[in-house]
Amino acid sequence: MIKGTCLCGAVHWTFAGEPDGATACNCTACRRYGVLWAYDYENEAIHVSGKTRAYVRGKALDFHFCPECGCIAFWRSLQVDEQGRRRIAVNLRLAEPEAVARIPIDHFDGLDTFEDLPRDGKCVADYWF
Repeated sequence: MIKGTCLCGAVHWTFAGEPDGATACNCTACRRYGVLWAYDYENEAIHVSGKTRAYVRGKALDFHFCPECGCIAFWRSLQVDEQGRRRIAVNLRLAEPEAVARIPIDHFDGLDTFEDLPRDGKCVADYWF
C-alpha cells in the first residue's frame, strides 16, 4: 500500500497495491500543479481522508487541495461510470520518495492531442530533481 499526505498532514490518501504507471500530463492545470497521477476508483484501490477544497475544472473533474497548506491531493471525476464507480487520481508527489521511485512514467498529451504518448524509460525517481 502506498500512502500520501499533504504538507501539514490534514489530508491523506492510500493506494492499495502499486499503480501501473504515474501519469505526467501537460494540460493547462497539471503542468501548473506539477503533479504525477496514479488512477483508480474512489473507495476501491484509492481512499482519501481529510477535509479538502475543490476547484471544479470544466464539466469533467474537480481538483482537491488541502485548505491549510495548499497541496493538490487528488482529482475526482464529476460523473460516475456505468457501474456507478467514480474515477479518481492521487498525486504521487505526496508519497514518500522510496515508495514510488520505481513506478514508470506515462506521458499524456492533455494540451494538444489528448492521447497517451510512448513511455521513455523514466520513472518517478527521475522526476524528483
